[in-house]
Amino acid sequence: MTRAFSGIQPTGDVHLGNYLGAVRRWVDDQHDVDSIFCVVDLHALTIPKDPEVLRSKTLQLAQLLVACGLEPETCTLFVQSHVPEHSGLAWLMECTASFGELSRMVQFKDKSDRNDFVSAGLFTYPALQAADILLYDTDVVPVGDDQRQHIELARDVATRFNNRCGSDVLVVPEHVIPPVGARIMDLQNPGDKMSKSLDSPQGTVLVLDDPKTIEKKIKRAVTDTDNEVRFDVADKPGVSNLLSILGAATGRDPEALADDYEMYGPLKADTAEAVVELLRPVQQRFADLVDDPATTTQILSTGAAKAREIASATLDRAQRAVGLLSPS
Repeated sequence: MTRAFSGIQPTGDVHLGNYLGAVRRWVDDQHDVDSIFCVVDLHALTIPKDPEVLRSKTLQLAQLLVACGLEPETCTLFVQSHVPEHSGLAWLMECTASFGELSRMVQFKDKSDRNDFVSAGLFTYPALQAADILLYDTDVVPVGDDQRQHIELARDVATRFNNRCGSDVLVVPEHVIPPVGARIMDLQNPGDKMSKSLDSPQGTVLVLDDPKTIEKKIKRAVTDTDNEVRFDVADKPGVSNLLSILGAATGRDPEALADDYEMYGPLKADTAEAVVELLRPVQQRFADLVDDPATTTQILSTGAAKAREIASATLDRAQRAVGLLSPS
């Protein structure tokens, strides 16, 4: 079976765009491919974090992924720092990647320009990301086009490592852009994607928002002045965004949905109701997991054990190939 790897940082809150655009696809794909999902808490350390907040966000994200439908019996779900092989292979990848390659990473340039303190980890984290992927003999990495540069680096360092140390030490993964999911835009700024950013709290529906908050945010969504309901992203981005959300929540085509409405008020009301009902079972399952933290602990422990079976074999193979002395 094809093996896929996906990682998600425990920074910020999961919002409706994350859920409809990515997480629901992960839930579906776990039955068709050997899926490995990792809460990448080590990556979160590249920018200073409050330790208690990081611990809390890591646990919360794991619970929310399970609540959304990831099945620990079907996929492998674990926390990155629980599998020390990630750090071990990361060093080998840092020694394989060049300074020039890492300095050309667009996301490093962007984040370093926005922060007063720039850690060495922020510079080298693409090597850790490569290790995350390569540890699991990953066949495909389903991520958006904004991550293409990092996946290309993982492919390049794997190929270089194999050329130096052996032709079949590391599996060279493929970058796969997943099928287009629901593209959910900011409710207040429909020209921008819905984001974890705190810059637009009223434009972002969080998966854990209570029903009244969801309803308020959607009913205050920006539309336009002519009160005509039609799906036209260029001319009517706000209305089209509401139709996209309603379509994703109900499984209907956004363009066809437009024919059901003559005014914005009913469209907003129906969209809010559909989102509340979509998220209700997720929120209930999340609440159950919060009330029983031992269940999440067991899920993550089991997932880490499954991950280490694969990761330890890969790291051992890579260490022997590069010339490190075996301890036994």
